Amino acid sequence: MKRAPGLRSQIVQSLAVMALGIILISVFGSYVFYAVAVTYLPGTISETWMPSRVEMVWIVGTIVAALGMAVFVAIRLSRRLITPLNSVAHSLREVAQGRLDARARMDERAMGETAQLVRDFNAMAERLQGMTREREFWNAAIAHELRTPVTILRGRLQGLAEGVFSPSNEIFEGLLRQVEGLSRLIEDLRVLSLKDSGHLELQRDKVRLAEELRTVIQVFATALSARGFVLQQALDTGLRPDCDPVRMRQALMALLENALQHADPGILTVRLEESEGRYCLSVEDEGPGIASEAAADVFEAFRRGDPSRSRKHGGSGLGLAVVKAIAEAHGGHAVCRSSARGGSSFAISWPIRDRSKPRPERDG
Repeated sequence: MKRAPGLRSQIVQSLAVMALGIILISVFGSYVFYAVAVTYLPGTISETWMPSRVEMVWIVGTIVAALGMAVFVAIRLSRRLITPLNSVAHSLREVAQGRLDARARMDERAMGETAQLVRDFNAMAERLQGMTREREFWNAAIAHELRTPVTILRGRLQGLAEGVFSPSNEIFEGLLRQVEGLSRLIEDLRVLSLKDSGHLELQRDKVRLAEELRTVIQVFATALSARGFVLQQALDTGLRPDCDPVRMRQALMALLENALQHADPGILTVRLEESEGRYCLSVEDEGPGIASEAAADVFEAFRRGDPSRSRKHGGSGLGLAVVKAIAEAHGGHAVCRSSARGGSSFAISWPIRDRSKPRPERDG
């Protein structure tokens, strides 16, 4: 593809063409004029410093032709330079006034840096409009997630204060669960905010990650069993990956919480292994699975693979986004794949930094 000439090249070329044209008119044109005049109209040539009438006509004609060429070049340059700049300036004023759908018009004669300026401005305006829509979506989604626990807390506390409810361990345990849910939501939002601002710091260390993960599995064991899950562990106990154990526990909690809310009861496998030069932590269920088109967005905040199941079982919609943030902070990534048993496998993997480790032992 031929590269369009830059702004500097356009100006140089236009001025060079204009100068060459004026030189041709004034020098070579004068040579032709006097050659014709000497040959056919010798009496029209003045012998003094004052030009004759015919010579005056030629001088005026030459000036008019030179001015015409200069105006033509100026108009041509202005169309290529000023028109796109004016379009960008007008669109900038509209964006400043809150009309984020304003776009600069790409003139067909715009080339080089001016054309690139129009494209860059339109791309910036498109991104700004998208970020604004995303912010509005986030504000609405966060308000929605906060409304339910706050409403429950307010209703229960008001009932206790007015004597509608009698104080009991069951009521206080329910209030505590709502507070814990709010705490998790706030922590998830904090992690995502730190990740987006580039300030999600890790306390990395070489740890026996399998032991760290077992503490999380023990916490969820009762709830998973009550829902009908059969928990299987395939943890490589010999691995000592370089990672932040607190964040890894947080990631596993989010994955197990996701399975508890959305997966069908059945075998649930938690796996920690080394594969192809990477550490991998995964949770695999038996169904119902996630459509391939939804799997690509399942790790985005407030994106759920099945909205109907999300409404039924709850959840903030932030858990898998936190998993992705933790994986990327470790230099890895998070993926969702279909499992061999008809369900889904949610996994995070990150690169191995140091291969000096004992041979792994596996427990079932």
